[in-house]
Amino acid sequence: MKFSIATLLANFSEDKLVAPKAVEKKLDCQDDLSIHKLQIVLDALEKIGVLAKDKGRYRRLFEEAIVEAKLRCSSKGFCFAIQDSEGTEDIYIRESHLSNAWNSDRVLVKIIKEGSRRRSPEGEVKLILERANPSLLARIKQINGHNGEPYYRAVPLDDRLLFELDLVPESPDLANAIDHLVHVEVLRYPLGEKRPIGKVVQILGSDAEAADDMDIVCCKHDLPRSFSDAVLKEAESLVKHSTKADQKNRLDLRELLTVSFGNANKKDINHGLSIETTSSGYWRIGIHIADVAYFIKPDSQLDKEARKRSISIYLRDTVIPIMPKIISSDYCSLLPEKDRLAISILVTVNKNGQIVEFEIEPSVIKVDDHLSYEQTKEIINGNTEELANLASDQIDNTINKLNHVSQAVRNARLRRGGFDLNLPDEKSYYNDEGELGAMIVPELFPARSMVAELIVLANQAIASHLLALGVPAIYRVQNTPDPGDIQEFIKLASNLGAELYLEDEEDVQPADYQAFIEEFTAKKSERVLAYLLEDTLKPAIYSTIAQPHFGLALQHGYVHCISPVSRYSDLLISRVLHTIFNEGRDRRSSRSKEGVELSHSSCHGKITWNVLPPEIQQELEAQLTSVVVHLTERENVAQDAQEDLEGLIKTGLMKERTGQTFQGLITGVQSYGFFVEIEISSESVETFRVEGLVHVSSLKDDWYEYRSRQQTLVGRKNRNQYRLGDMVEVQVKSVDYYRQQIDLVAVGGGSVAFDDDEFSPPSHRYRY
Repeated sequence: MKFSIATLLANFSEDKLVAPKAVEKKLDCQDDLSIHKLQIVLDALEKIGVLAKDKGRYRRLFEEAIVEAKLRCSSKGFCFAIQDSEGTEDIYIRESHLSNAWNSDRVLVKIIKEGSRRRSPEGEVKLILERANPSLLARIKQINGHNGEPYYRAVPLDDRLLFELDLVPESPDLANAIDHLVHVEVLRYPLGEKRPIGKVVQILGSDAEAADDMDIVCCKHDLPRSFSDAVLKEAESLVKHSTKADQKNRLDLRELLTVSFGNANKKDINHGLSIETTSSGYWRIGIHIADVAYFIKPDSQLDKEARKRSISIYLRDTVIPIMPKIISSDYCSLLPEKDRLAISILVTVNKNGQIVEFEIEPSVIKVDDHLSYEQTKEIINGNTEELANLASDQIDNTINKLNHVSQAVRNARLRRGGFDLNLPDEKSYYNDEGELGAMIVPELFPARSMVAELIVLANQAIASHLLALGVPAIYRVQNTPDPGDIQEFIKLASNLGAELYLEDEEDVQPADYQAFIEEFTAKKSERVLAYLLEDTLKPAIYSTIAQPHFGLALQHGYVHCISPVSRYSDLLISRVLHTIFNEGRDRRSSRSKEGVELSHSSCHGKITWNVLPPEIQQELEAQLTSVVVHLTERENVAQDAQEDLEGLIKTGLMKERTGQTFQGLITGVQSYGFFVEIEISSESVETFRVEGLVHVSSLKDDWYEYRSRQQTLVGRKNRNQYRLGDMVEVQVKSVDYYRQQIDLVAVGGGSVAFDDDEFSPPSHRYRY
């Protein structure tokens, strides 16, 4: 089996010796050759001081001056090593110290020069832990050999990859593919002075425009479009061996009216919702999650493939799932009118939207209907007469109840300081808080907002339960924005007519964001201010430590648990819950007469013992720690791939509109020009927001000065200015399809600079 050094080292810790046999099993090394290769790697890691050997077993060694990081390189050759921990310094790496590492590789870096106030620390790559580029997009180049015979190389399109690959002769007809766009598989990475070697696996087209968008995205991000025979065979075997016995010892909730939501053609359905009214007048919301963890066992072929992929990637109408479709879109999917195993989170909420109590149980459910967001929106708006296919008035009633309680839950979230972002283009392929870590405005997406509020409530309940029981978990965290970034935002907002204030300049709170949004909502500059505020948010990541989640205003932990069919992080949380169901100790000892109910929130604050046996606790901690960084990185890949496809679609539409003029909004101003957002409509009646650059060199009418504090370019003689938030008329000049760069020319608009702007000295001047 192929494995990276990072995957291998994840099995070792500093305080525990591990036998090679245990590692062989983890890495699925079954034949003599793979076992021999593993031993070679172990010996090498021991020799360079990464592992220590004691009586035939190994443990990890850590040095203070050696850190793990991910490379971010420039087209000029130098790189920075970016550490995972918040607040750590980036490490400068010269090209001569890269040791043949490439952009985005995960590496161990040795610090060779300490940093100062003005300079980053400097380092050198000691070990490449994991390669980020097993394949790449390139163009074919012909080289004339010494004997007159031509041979071929691949030149990567990514200008941060500063090398060429020799191509093996058995590649497709290379002579007829010179200068064509190709997908190249890396067969061997560089060794010393020797070039890397690659093989052309697909000729995509004469250039990026001639290639299929999906091919470009999948090749660029190395997205797998099929499963191995071993994985497919295991999936088929799993389905065949399903029995009614699987439903024993579970809470039977099949009579409870349950509805799932999503796109009309969605097949990988992760969860469903139900609602009841209790005798006390409270709401009892059921969030029912597909019990994938019951079927997919740790270290099985299905599990290893799901871990590797980590997250299902939605590329328009195409899904690249983490499991074969027979599992993700059938066997484990909560399809209507099918008995399904689930984990049910039954949350009781009062009329103020606050959690009264909850319980978490393995269950059997049956989804009564799957509704699209469009159908759900019509029900919420009372337009059911136009929906001939809805099952019954009971479903209408259920939707209205769910919408009512979701509004109460939203109000509770806002009271604790949470906020909604007014971003109409916000796309979320999962029914929770989305990529930004904050919720969406319900008026824009009423159905999605309804579902998201209740899903976030379930995630919140699970997190609080795992924390109260003291068991390992993977949390979703979002750090507080930098106060300096907020101060810059406040200054820009003031220039745009919004007077914003911070209660405490050194302690930014989610409630401050809520106040900002309330202040600039409905102002002319609202959209630009929403973009600027979005830019101040830190990315949400996965962590094994329960830390705050800024966007949701949660201080004590939050998890992702509602999409185990599509996200490996959620599958892991389901496994933790099963471990509690099966191994959890509900009392201090067997002699104790009274225990607690581990599946119910009533046990919180009553547990004074270890819920899980020490060996199981340690094993879980090791498993979750080994995968947590990988989960965040794969999520970033998914987001980049989705954005790339959207970008290619938008760029293609703009290519067709070269020479046309549009009204647009200035969304950013820099010394080299300003960015303009314009709206275009496609043949599918879909509206796209597209951003292009008006370069300062195209402003021929005056000498323009850049004023950074006002985010403005001002004409020195004519006093014309291009300011953040201004409307401007632009013409599409040129389009670079592959790089998704759109060059615009200003043909009208902007605003007039006032005399008091003279008090803000320019930082740069340009005259063309």
